[in-house]
Amino acid sequence: MSDKLKITLRKSPIGYAQSQKDTVRSLGFKKLQQTVVMDDSLVVRGMIHKVRHLVVVEQIEA
Repeated sequence: MSDKLKITLRKSPIGYAQSQKDTVRSLGFKKLQQTVVMDDSLVVRGMIHKVRHLVVVEQIEA
């Protein structure tokens, strides 16, 4: 079974590098406090690692 990740944007990317803003957007966030559920993969984990100071991550057992 594939695990899922529940990712919540807790802090605004304003004032951070453009690459971090682009990463937040590519994770699917459009506004603050929004939550997205994504499949757990190395690509997603890499994006989360890049913006780990802006998001909160919870693992969901599927």
